[in-house]
Amino acid sequence: MRKSLVERIIRADVRAQTSYLVPDAHGLLKLDAMENPYILPAALREQLGQRLAAVALNRYPVPSYTHLKQQICQHLGVPAGFDVLLGNGSDELISILSVACAQPGAKVLAPEPGFVMYQVSARLAGLDYVGVPLRADFTLDLSAMLAAIAQHRPAIVYLAYPNNPTGTLYQAADIEAVLRAVGEDGIVVVDEAYQPFAQASFMSRLAEFANLVVMRTVSKLGLAGIRLGYMAASAVLLQEFDKVRPPYNINVLTQAAAEFVLEHHHELERQAAALRASRSDLVAALERIDGIEVFPSAANFLLIRLANADKVFAGLLQRKVLVKNAGKMHPALQNCLRVNVSTPEENTLFLAALRETLANV
Repeated sequence: MRKSLVERIIRADVRAQTSYLVPDAHGLLKLDAMENPYILPAALREQLGQRLAAVALNRYPVPSYTHLKQQICQHLGVPAGFDVLLGNGSDELISILSVACAQPGAKVLAPEPGFVMYQVSARLAGLDYVGVPLRADFTLDLSAMLAAIAQHRPAIVYLAYPNNPTGTLYQAADIEAVLRAVGEDGIVVVDEAYQPFAQASFMSRLAEFANLVVMRTVSKLGLAGIRLGYMAASAVLLQEFDKVRPPYNINVLTQAAAEFVLEHHHELERQAAALRASRSDLVAALERIDGIEVFPSAANFLLIRLANADKVFAGLLQRKVLVKNAGKMHPALQNCLRVNVSTPEENTLFLAALRETLANV
């Protein structure tokens, strides 16, 4: 029998893959996507509207993005002498890295459970992917990582700092050991998407390690809607990665919005501090509920383990609260839910819905 058009032209691994699912959150308390719940003050929103209204939508962006990159370097801690490369969110940066490093036989290595796009992008680019299990408490198994590095000599190692979906902040000494073990054979990407909530970073240490790439996003800062990621590395690495970056990959509205908000970065810092305080309060409240294990988190979300997590997830959804059923993501996350840290008001609503659900499971 003749194959269908799709079977003839679409790769078998792509046909076997499912699309990235984003659930409909209309009418729900949305606590599943690690978003900042705060918006800009009214006065800043009005000024931003004026700035966006002046953008020349009929013109392509200036592809060097010089001013925006200068703003990022100035306000977000990029050390002197280093530049950044911009992407349409971290996802595009991960894709750029995958394509740039996709030599025959090259491998990508990352701890698991971790951010799924490391594996997805690697495989779509034709790279082999190697996952290294975390310990049962979701800390980094350094001996297993070093053994895997010695065996596979990966071109790329990803270390999310802190990790998604667990919230774990790996020991800095362990990351240093990985950087030294990889050496000149590959790059180590320290993914600092949640850095504003961890207040720990390898950005200042770029000069120490020629193979270090630090990747971040402004999404968790409160700008998820504009889709802007950036990564810093040595000039020789960025020069090669830039050859893979699509031209005009950052649109003019994203550029203008990011430049404006970075001029007022103190507001983002204030919001991050409020969420760190709310995280402590939410941890304390959850730990007072019998049967819930709360894993340490340096991010703007918490991973919790409890009995009958699937039923609890469904019960929360019935009460119009959407969290992430992490048990669907990886076997090590069985009976785990991931919940955003939000405003005190939304955290209170979540806790009330959780208590009511637990009473009826």
